[in-house]
Amino acid sequence: MPVRRVIQGIDGPGPLAGALREAQYIADDGLATAAYLALALGKPLLLEGMPGVGKTEAAKALASVLGRELVRLQCYEGIDSAAALYEWNFPRQMLAIRQAGEGHVNLYADEFLIPRPLMLALQDPRARVLLIDEIDRADHEFEAFLLEFLSDFTISIPERGTIRAEEAPVVILTSNRTRALHEALRRRCVYHWIDYPDPALEAQIVMMRASTVARDTAERVVRAVGRLRAEPLAKPPGVAETVEWAEAATLLNSQGAPWPAAFARAIGVALKDQDDIAFVAPRLDAILEATA
Repeated sequence: MPVRRVIQGIDGPGPLAGALREAQYIADDGLATAAYLALALGKPLLLEGMPGVGKTEAAKALASVLGRELVRLQCYEGIDSAAALYEWNFPRQMLAIRQAGEGHVNLYADEFLIPRPLMLALQDPRARVLLIDEIDRADHEFEAFLLEFLSDFTISIPERGTIRAEEAPVVILTSNRTRALHEALRRRCVYHWIDYPDPALEAQIVMMRASTVARDTAERVVRAVGRLRAEPLAKPPGVAETVEWAEAATLLNSQGAPWPAAFARAIGVALKDQDDIAFVAPRLDAILEATA
């Protein structure tokens, strides 16, 4: 399949990584390469990783680089095709029938159609990026339906006919790996696993996202988060929590709270589960002192 240049002036992983950085997202070589190949080959990009490592943020940054609107399909247990494709506005159809009286009304006109994310992506694939977020939360039946959609990028509406994309839309799927995805879906995608960033990279992310945080504070909070992630927590802090913890501790410190008390007082920004907070509480001071 010939390579197609999706972004003018970006002809490889390096330039794409630079463009993502300008969009406030730091991508390592592995992610930049996977994203570039997915774009160049016209294949969906499947990003897996623990919650909070930046999968959804990567999709947002890529949409920003492409200059396209991000259309997000958030998956959940029990999601069906109607939530992903389209629905008819039944109350509005009934109102139109009453207003028309004995006259004719086309109940399947555009004004009664409610497009959902998959249809929106097909209607204007050159202006949108489709994010299918947390596909692992959906069931196998929905995954099979999605696989069929990704194979031909068409939607059949019994009352209207078939909608077909003029070109394959840019599609990004994310998974927290709470269950195994079907092999057929994986084969259709370019795959990349996003891990927690190394301490130096995570400190760069904190400095980029939180301009009020000093470098030594960023490095200290990254070390503390690394220690917390090594604990058997139900919900270990993600990158977003690292940034927010640094910001919260900096705010408390500016109001008079000394280090490391500022970090300890803001622990609810880093850990979002009471059992996790109670578990680390006896050792929290030692964890924070060790990062000084």
